[in-house]
Amino acid sequence: MTSLSTISVSASRKRFDRFGSELARTQGADMLLSTDGFPARTESLVGVEPVAELIFTDKTTPDDAKAFCFGTPGLSFGFISYDYGMLLRGVVSAKKHGGPLGHLRKYAATIEFDNGAARIQARSASLARDLAAALERTPNADPATAMPAFPETPPAASLDRAGYEAGVRETLERILSGHTYQLNLSTRFSRRCPGLDPLALLLALRRRHPAPFYAWFSSGPKRILSTSPERFLRVSDGQILSQPIKGTARLEGDRTVAENLLKDSDKESAELSMIVDLIRNDISANSEYGSVRVENHKSVFAVDNLLQMYSDVRGTLRPDRDCLDLFFDAFPGGSITGCPKKRSMEIIEELEPHTRNVYCGAMAVIRDRRNMDSSIAIRTAIFDVETELLDFFAGSGIVVDSDPAREYLETLAKAEKFLSPEKT
Repeated sequence: MTSLSTISVSASRKRFDRFGSELARTQGADMLLSTDGFPARTESLVGVEPVAELIFTDKTTPDDAKAFCFGTPGLSFGFISYDYGMLLRGVVSAKKHGGPLGHLRKYAATIEFDNGAARIQARSASLARDLAAALERTPNADPATAMPAFPETPPAASLDRAGYEAGVRETLERILSGHTYQLNLSTRFSRRCPGLDPLALLLALRRRHPAPFYAWFSSGPKRILSTSPERFLRVSDGQILSQPIKGTARLEGDRTVAENLLKDSDKESAELSMIVDLIRNDISANSEYGSVRVENHKSVFAVDNLLQMYSDVRGTLRPDRDCLDLFFDAFPGGSITGCPKKRSMEIIEELEPHTRNVYCGAMAVIRDRRNMDSSIAIRTAIFDVETELLDFFAGSGIVVDSDPAREYLETLAKAEKFLSPEKT
């Protein structure tokens, strides 16, 4: 295999972010931008000049993904859609997919940022030197963050308030009938946005609403804008970490009081505990015996004007398994399906009139067999540059004591930065 040339450059996060945004604007680079201060903070990444790509279809297998990711040097970056997860779990759908079932790329060069240093890996020494010099010339300033103008026409919802609340009531019937005991129900908002600059939107949202997994990825005419706060699976030298989020409250008034109310809520605590159990089970099949454990249960952090509750689920990857064995066996993430996973996904398919596509899938960086990181693609939008249609999604976890009206309002709170970005 051809080795990669590597150069390390001291850089601030502002300089790196500006450099990445300029490469995205001028060279079509893909990006993953993280932010300090979050429990799921990760390495920021810019991928330049794609040299290979894997576009998922219903014929693509996990082995195909492994051959692509591990067959040549260099990391892979992209998305795997929720709809591909339906195929993995054997959930049948007659709905038309809104794009590829997944899309991974390898690059002529990648630039990663962590702890004040940027590491450039390139397939030629000259390209690595050119990027290092360009990064050092980049001003130490935030990228442009002006919020694009949005049309006054409100978005159309695949499930309006009446439809969503009816879906919650039907879910409660399914829970009482024993088909599921937690289910994540979502709605899709669609708005035509003539002339929208989606990259400017992503950068402006990040300035106003930072989160650990801001992703920008181009796939055909689709531009993916993911602003996720949730880690799906990280594998670091074989050490596994999942950080499922369940439990949401408005960040209002005294934060300590609000956090305690969230932690003390039987309903929110049940949501998290059910999903933690599911994640433990998902991880166990690929983990060393006795290594799976839960830490920091019912921890809380703030994002998007909301308080979110989460736990750390850890394990150690078995020597005979790799990170993509773990990923595809656990995909899609339990926090956006429900318990039990397959039956909940079948009910979701019945109740949701839309396809989820990238939403509730994952954005992933796969480095090698024992190193990767991935987010749950929530707080995620898709902009089609041909139709100028912006689709964005939101959902909530339904359990036996859920209130339909409150669950609907929770979806609005999660979608707020895309519903009214100029006001948030």
